Amino acid sequence: MSLPLDTILDGDCVARMEALPARSVDMVFADPPYNLQLGGELFRPDNSRVDGVDEEWDRFADFAAYDSFTRAWLAAARRVLKDDGTLWVIGSYHNIFRVGTAVQDVGFWVLNDIVWCKSNPMPNFRGTRFTNAHETLIWCAKSERSRYTFNYAAMKALNDEVQMRSDWLLPLCTGPERLKSGGRKTHPTQKPEALLYRVLMAATKPGDVVLDPFFGTGTTGAVARKLGRRFIGIERDPEYRAAAAARIGAILPIADSNILVTPSKRSEPRIPFGAVLERGLLVPGETLWGGPRRAWSAVVSADGSLVADGQRGSIHKIGALVQGAPACNGWTFWHFRRGADYLPIDVLRDEIRADYARTPELAD
Repeated sequence: MSLPLDTILDGDCVARMEALPARSVDMVFADPPYNLQLGGELFRPDNSRVDGVDEEWDRFADFAAYDSFTRAWLAAARRVLKDDGTLWVIGSYHNIFRVGTAVQDVGFWVLNDIVWCKSNPMPNFRGTRFTNAHETLIWCAKSERSRYTFNYAAMKALNDEVQMRSDWLLPLCTGPERLKSGGRKTHPTQKPEALLYRVLMAATKPGDVVLDPFFGTGTTGAVARKLGRRFIGIERDPEYRAAAAARIGAILPIADSNILVTPSKRSEPRIPFGAVLERGLLVPGETLWGGPRRAWSAVVSADGSLVADGQRGSIHKIGALVQGAPACNGWTFWHFRRGADYLPIDVLRDEIRADYARTPELAD
């Protein structure tokens, strides 16, 4: 059976997933019913009614029924997920702890829990609890042995070259992005595209297939189309399906696939420090300076080792030794002088990698 790519499937999510080929999708993003257990209507101070979640799909007889439903869809999702694929599931305090237990019980390996901190949360109108200002995402590999995708470089670039943390400050879905029908929200829990943008950028590659078994109004599909990923949605509500199809159909995919990929040094050819000497970018006897304040120095040997304080070793070993540190990235620690400037030796490695990119046979 071929995958129904870029399609919204009608029907029960468990039955639909069980009909898909095993190990066929790269990511499952799930925004399941939260089982909110709300009691009565909620009104703002001005007596206007809060447009909350009161749909039939969020109602369960008891916790046992919800747990049974959760384990059923998680097992179906795990079957259809590739061995190196990942699962993302989002929830609130109403359900995420029960979902987390089930996630581990069916065999997933938890990688992170992500806290989505809402910059514009709905106030607690009754004044009986703290304002509920966050939701939790659980990110899992299919197993402890999975070689899952994590685009570290892309996440760092997205965050102004600072390592991305597990607390994400993002607004609720509002304004033109919020789909409405007859003056009401088309879907009560539509997720912001910014949230899915970060998820897909973090853990998929262009062309990967993302399955969303609770597709709703299609945020996952919309972002997948924008980022050059493929999607499969499952949604039983005809109004939601129609809204999602119209939304996704209006999106033009990016034509140039190169701008969808962030280069990662981990995937580039390994360059030994000796290659810098072989190409004449540094010469034996030259002095390198360590740290941003150039508090340490070492001399370059002809074999690519450094000499400092009577010790000889690699750029990493000597960098750690002079600092009294357990480890050191010598490429970023050591600097060479060019005129009045001091530059990290990593720029020399980048020059060599650029040559490899222009002439691929050099990397063989």
